Formats: sequence, structure tokens, C-alpha cells
Amino acid sequence: MTLKRENVLIEALPYIRDFYDSVMIIKVGGHAMVNPQVMSDIVQDIVLLRFVGIHPIIVHGGGPEITEKMERMGKKPEFVGGLRITDDETLEIARMVLVGNINTEIVSLIGRHGGKGIGLSGKDGKLIIAKKKPFQKVMIENVEHEVDLGWVGDTEIINTEILNIVTREGYIPVISPIAMDMNGNALNLNADTIAGDIAAALSAKKLILMTDVPGVLMEPSDRSSRISRVTLEDVEHLIRTGVISGGMIPKMRGAATAVESGVENVHIIDGSISHSVLLELFTDSGIGTMVCKD
Repeated sequence: MTLKRENVLIEALPYIRDFYDSVMIIKVGGHAMVNPQVMSDIVQDIVLLRFVGIHPIIVHGGGPEITEKMERMGKKPEFVGGLRITDDETLEIARMVLVGNINTEIVSLIGRHGGKGIGLSGKDGKLIIAKKKPFQKVMIENVEHEVDLGWVGDTEIINTEILNIVTREGYIPVISPIAMDMNGNALNLNADTIAGDIAAALSAKKLILMTDVPGVLMEPSDRSSRISRVTLEDVEHLIRTGVISGGMIPKMRGAATAVESGVENVHIIDGSISHSVLLELFTDSGIGTMVCKD
């Protein structure tokens, strides 16, 4: 047992050395967030990153929790291209769940594991300025329709100054995907996309996107069909052929944008696996899909 433990540490050493003093964006989401033990393990991993000299930044989603809250209030969720249609009532529910519940819980967990967390939404200090998405074209019974997603936005500006200040002082920022437009209106943004935008703006070493599957699967029903490595050239082809679909589309496009903008690699991992962050970053085999330039 002692030898096994030594081997684990020796295997991790070159990665720790390579990642020292780098910025990593970790997007936490999926159904792992409703499992308290797994969520605690994820946060513990992230606190460990901070103590080995890495500067982690958490971006969190909350799709399952928002859907659950909407259904409890008698409101049916609707999606187009993996994005939630967000009217006034849905936006208020999203803000309540994301900013009021999930964000504060993650900050508390960071403190419980010995770190210093600071909760932010995209509205704080104009961290994220966004614009409302245009109408989306969708095919319904072979007829093209234009759909208004409501208060759903695209990133225009990331104010990196705020993040540089708090990370330099040893804090772990926890960011909710609620932004504002130039007129001060709140907008709901896709957390995977925001994570990619922030990673690109900061030229982060790594972007880690958590989901409910082991990564990109050639066969959605077969968890063993994981593709361990995807290049930028592969992404749009896999979307066109339907290998990448639904909520994985904005995730992969955000990953591609990040890599094109200078992020070294993007990792898509199964967030329901305990200590998945450490397993992906500090072991030779990894557990997810890595998106790289070529």
C-alpha cells in the first residue's frame, strides 16, 4: 500500500510542476451538484489545486436545480439547441437558484475545506457584459421557425481585472452565469460558454468542463465509447453527424473557442466521479475527453 501511495505522488509530480502558478477554470455542473458528497469531493480537489500553487476559478451551472424548481412551481422548461428559453419568470427562478442557493453553498464548501471562496455573478463589478441572443432558427416538422430564447445572452466583455485581483490575494472565485447587458438588464448565460469565455480572456492553462457522461461518446448509450482526444477540426464534424448533440453542443463550441483563443487544453469529464478533477489532471491516463488544437 505504501508503494502504491508513493507511485501516485510520483506520477502527479510533473503535472504539479507544469501547472504551478497557472490559471485553471473549472465549470461545475450536471447532476453531480445534487449529490452532496460528490460536490464536496469536487470542491476539496479545487482547494487542493490552490494549495499546490494553481489559481482555480469556478464557474457553476445549475440546470437540473432550475428545472426542478420550475416544475415545483408548475412551469414547464423549454429548450432550443441545448439552451433554456428564459422568460421573466424563468429568469427570476434562475437567479434565485444560481446566485442565492448554489453559489453560496459552493463558497461555504470551500471554507469548510480550508480555502477562501468569494461568490460573484456576472453582474458584480460588470464582470460579464453580454447581449441578448438573436432569434434561433429551428426545424419543426421539416418547417423552419425562428424562436426567441428570451433573456438569454452571449458574452461581449469579460472584466479580467476583478478575477486577477481576487486570485492574486488567494481567493477562489465562484461565478454564477447571470450577466448584464449595456442597459443593466439581467441575462441568463450558458455556464459552459461563460467558462470558455473566461478561460480565453485569461489565457488559462486548462478549462475543465464537468458533465454527466465520461466525455464525448461515439455511441450515446455506450459509456465505454469515450473519445479520449478531439481536435478543433473534429468538433463541427461531430456536431453535423449528431455524435455531439443537445447540451453537449454549447459545451463543445465553448471548448473550441477557448482552444482557438489560447487555452492549452479543454477537458470534459464526468463530474459524478469522486475526485474527478485530480484524476484527470494528475494521472497519465485521465478519465475524460481532451479538446486540443491539433
